[in-house]
Amino acid sequence: MKPFLITLISLIFISCSSKIPSMEERTNSVLNFASQNNLNKVIINSSNFNIFSLQSNTNSCENQTLNIYIEGDGLSWISKNQISDNPTPINQTLLNLLSLDKSSCKVYLARPCQYISSLKCNKSYWTNKRFSKEIVYSFDEVLNSLKNRYKNKDFNLIGYSGGGAVSTLLASQREDIKNLITIAGNLDIEKWTNFHKISKLDGSLNPADFTYSLENIKQFHIIGNSDKIVPKDIFLSYFSKFNNKKNIEYIYTDSNHSCCFKSAFEDVLLKIDD
Repeated sequence: MKPFLITLISLIFISCSSKIPSMEERTNSVLNFASQNNLNKVIINSSNFNIFSLQSNTNSCENQTLNIYIEGDGLSWISKNQISDNPTPINQTLLNLLSLDKSSCKVYLARPCQYISSLKCNKSYWTNKRFSKEIVYSFDEVLNSLKNRYKNKDFNLIGYSGGGAVSTLLASQREDIKNLITIAGNLDIEKWTNFHKISKLDGSLNPADFTYSLENIKQFHIIGNSDKIVPKDIFLSYFSKFNNKKNIEYIYTDSNHSCCFKSAFEDVLLKIDD
């Protein structure tokens, strides 16, 4: 079976130029974004990983909702036979959406090992174990840490691509999630690997297995009609597993996997701000 061929297609031939930016260049790019948007780099420690974050300089989120943006899978592979040495993203799809959010109560969370070098950064954590129990547990710890700092009432979880899977898994085990929002979210891992005829993500959890725990959470899912990486059938498979569908709203857009979600996301921001 072809090992994760889709990652090559999505991240190299579609999203990237012929020359892959170095990790230093990718990190400098996100730090420039942070500077332009009045965000600060903060490394959040958890039991398993240190997580790179961008945070607003505010102390005014007490009893409010904190918007959490969880990054996609990033640069997992650089060719069909070569795993990337570091999964730091090349494009800024999620960061561009975050910049539309006028709330000061917002935090960007990279995935494990993105923008960071660590001995814990085993390549399995951006390939087959990208949605593992230990990763979800680490993000759960990160949310607890953020709640201690900001004293917020609850969270809106906003996940892009594989970050949508992480957000959904987190939402399934917490009692303080107000809204779950995904953009091009990979919400049924088994359906996704079968669709692309690629190896199963052994060691990863599948969001579609946790729908019972998600039925009472308000959800918004933005899906690109031209997305060949996470096509709408992946969402529809996830959606079909719910007995109670009344809390789920989904929006089709004329988008591919990395562009263009601006209008749909602005509409969702207005709805969750009500």
